[in-house]
Amino acid sequence: MQHMRTKILRFGLLALILLVTVPATWARKRVYNLADYGIKANTEADANLCSRLKQTLERIKQETAPGDKVVLKLERGTYHFHADDATAYEFYISNHDQNQPKRTAILLSGWQQLTIEGNGADLMFHGRLIPLVLSGNTDLTVRNLSIDFANPQIAQIQVVKNSQEEGITFEVAPWVNYRIGANGCFETYGEGWTAQPSAGIAFERDTRHIVYNTADLGINTQGVQDLGGRQLLAPNWKDNRLVPGTVVAMRTWHRPCPGIFMRNCLRTTLHDVKVHYAEGMGLIAQRCTDITLNKFGVCLRGTDDARYFTTQADATHFSQCRGKITSNYGLYEGMMDDAINIHGIYLKVRERIDDHTLRCRYEHGQAWGFDWGDVGDEVTFVKSQSMENSPFRTHISRIEPADKPTFHGCRDLIITCTDELPAEINANDDWGIENLTWTPEVEFKRNIVRNNRARGALFSSPRRTVCKNNLFDHTSGTAILLCGDCNGWYESGAVYDLLIEGNTFINALTSLYQFTNAVISIYPEIPQLKDTAPYFHGKGPRSIVIRNNHFDTFDAPLLYAKSVDGLVFKRNEVKKNSAYKPFHWNTQPVMLEHCTNTDIDSAD
Repeated sequence: MQHMRTKILRFGLLALILLVTVPATWARKRVYNLADYGIKANTEADANLCSRLKQTLERIKQETAPGDKVVLKLERGTYHFHADDATAYEFYISNHDQNQPKRTAILLSGWQQLTIEGNGADLMFHGRLIPLVLSGNTDLTVRNLSIDFANPQIAQIQVVKNSQEEGITFEVAPWVNYRIGANGCFETYGEGWTAQPSAGIAFERDTRHIVYNTADLGINTQGVQDLGGRQLLAPNWKDNRLVPGTVVAMRTWHRPCPGIFMRNCLRTTLHDVKVHYAEGMGLIAQRCTDITLNKFGVCLRGTDDARYFTTQADATHFSQCRGKITSNYGLYEGMMDDAINIHGIYLKVRERIDDHTLRCRYEHGQAWGFDWGDVGDEVTFVKSQSMENSPFRTHISRIEPADKPTFHGCRDLIITCTDELPAEINANDDWGIENLTWTPEVEFKRNIVRNNRARGALFSSPRRTVCKNNLFDHTSGTAILLCGDCNGWYESGAVYDLLIEGNTFINALTSLYQFTNAVISIYPEIPQLKDTAPYFHGKGPRSIVIRNNHFDTFDAPLLYAKSVDGLVFKRNEVKKNSAYKPFHWNTQPVMLEHCTNTDIDSAD
């Protein structure tokens, strides 16, 4: 009898093991050729590709089981997607215009172990829309495809004649649709959009470098006259820096739609993906964990591309992310802002409800409406005017929207903390709150950043950050910036562990923009800097190490640092050239304000 009971017990255990393990063995690799579902390349007349792809994805998703590894294959060739056929969604996207809804061509939501194999597919978009949204996915990979628009909202022109008396005569690039608007200004248009550019970036025709000491151009096309042959005369546009042959990217300040929008994703890889244009950022990720960019590019279509510009804003941008962000072997060029910007978001304390609870608010007009934190997240506080980081840390025990029924679309949050708040943290003393849990480790290696507006790389994370063996070539403003700002952009936070090594900087700072005090600028926005205040960046000796870099520069400033505890600047090589005339107000190779524990040697 005992022997029988033992056999029954063993049989039961075996059955239980099989019950647990068999589903894993049944997980399949499912490969789908999308051409078999009518999603075919080189069908320019196909106006319904967005809706048919959406239906196809829904059908395939129903066929797969949890644990399946799904591969969706595209044919090589060009696919045309039109905004009129795209589904509209309400997406609140960090650092973008919050106009709603936003048409979206391709939405991948809630997938697990999915690979999109592009095979060199060229995805061409028409109108105003987001090409690709990745939402709530786990272990998703996108490979070997490109994103572009047939008629970008940035208009490219070339200066034909420049007369101080008559104004500027310019020729419009052949792909740009234009007319003279009812108000007498130069106007461009496309499927579902119109624009009247008021600003611009000037490029040297032959080198594609941004024209020296021009920064953001003001463009006045009031009273423009059509001369025929795609040439126009703007009598009120006067700028003697724009010699004939200069190429100008004419633009507005709107940024409604990124090229790729990621939110709430876990372990995402983009391999050999290129974004050639977007009316916003090339890639924006918010509240994502572990992102790998390998050979990712926000770039031109090659050396013979007729365009000089890529995206309307940053090439890549990461807001409230965690885990590790990796960008290796990337190419970032021609964008109208930074190559990479990694930061959190400071909320402003608006009310102390009780000793554990605060009402807090998203302050910036382009960053609100999405999740900020979770129960259990670690938070800390910063004094906005002095950027003093409070030593007090606590955790969230409750968080809820205050002005909406859900976090979607909210601007005000009620946050309850596990520990009693210090008495000084209240709405009257100008405090911000930072989420330390949603901060990433960063690896930025072997990338090329060139011929772009404003700045190269922005790092704002307390975790280990490595910026190594990159080429920063004519970034026009600062090549690397460490900021931190609880007063304007509300982008957190302090940098405590950073290595900048083996990079080459070629003629940065040909123009002046915000925060551009040197090639490497450590510039937290501190309205009230006091020598007695604690330091914002760094946590003691060797917190920020800048070594073995090569500066090839026409001007003096190499490093500017404000409010740093633990800065090393050693064994950096400097080569002076005469490509441009020095003009920067900062004539010191190294300028420090309110820094301690520094180890600085003279550049060789």
